[in-house]
Amino acid sequence: MAEKQRTEPSDKQPGELTDSAPVLPRTYGTLLGPSTAPKMEWPQLVGLTPEEAERKIKEDMPRVQIQVVQANCFVTMDFNHGRVRLYLDPSGKVERPPRIG
Repeated sequence: MAEKQRTEPSDKQPGELTDSAPVLPRTYGTLLGPSTAPKMEWPQLVGLTPEEAERKIKEDMPRVQIQVVQANCFVTMDFNHGRVRLYLDPSGKVERPPRIG
């Protein structure tokens, strides 16, 4: 006769190893941390100098390339995930919210 296997509740905590495979916790947030989307725009930088704005953007995204665009200058319309453009007004301050692209 074949024996039937009974599954009994285990006293092991989530994430502990069992005989066959690790048991994952119910949510991945406890394991990997909260999922936050990367920052795409910095509206709080409007009115700052380009140097101040670049420093604050680099704190959030150290590998991003910063391009400073003077007033009344043309730029290409291509989208680049590794670029942030700082559009300046005639007085040399950031005119609009910097964003990825």
